[in-house]
Amino acid sequence: MLGSSQLGSLKRYTKGPQGQNKPSPIGYRGGLLLISYILRLLSPASEDYNRSSTRTRKKGMRSLAQSTYKFYSEHEADTDKLGTLLSMYLQPGAVLTLDGDLGAGKTRFSQGFARAMGISEHVNSPTFTIIKEYEGAGLPFYHMDMYRISQEEADELGLEDYFYGAGVTLIEWSSLIEDLLPPERLSITITQEVDQTRVFHLTPHGSPYESWCVQMKENGHLHDGTDN
Repeated sequence: MLGSSQLGSLKRYTKGPQGQNKPSPIGYRGGLLLISYILRLLSPASEDYNRSSTRTRKKGMRSLAQSTYKFYSEHEADTDKLGTLLSMYLQPGAVLTLDGDLGAGKTRFSQGFARAMGISEHVNSPTFTIIKEYEGAGLPFYHMDMYRISQEEADELGLEDYFYGAGVTLIEWSSLIEDLLPPERLSITITQEVDQTRVFHLTPHGSPYESWCVQMKENGHLHDGTDN
């Protein structure tokens, strides 16, 4: 059972991504989803639900057939470097999606990316709160994790306020809400090779993101199918 302090936190109001007064996704909307998830875990059908969720996670992995660019990371410093490179191109309304198996390195990338945006707070994946908001040095950072909710539940969160707002959005497990994603975005999928090297597959959707990748390739940071 949730304690009184936890229930109280679900009702707090803050300013949303556009600055308007409305229930915070972290407190109110995210809290409702958390309660829903806990109730499902406590129900007799929770075992079936967990099995179904596992199947959904596997189904949610995005195909790499359209992957255009690759970044190879042999160390955590390399992963941080990619976050720093991408941070140089950010502008209001930028959306990056992040997918990969459990343990692929999504949280590690998110942490380095946040630091590159000037965020000093410790960043963890918002698995239960769904959305966390941070103030970067120049732009707000909206960090999302869709692992534990359905596309129908995500559709009730008003995600477009973030996608087309004044900040930068990074969505972990975005393939689970494919139909809700904006048409223009940078899709990143992480795979792991036998020698533990992480491969970041970058697929730009829209000319701004294509420009980012072209410039990073010209500077020698990304590779594509034409590289030897």
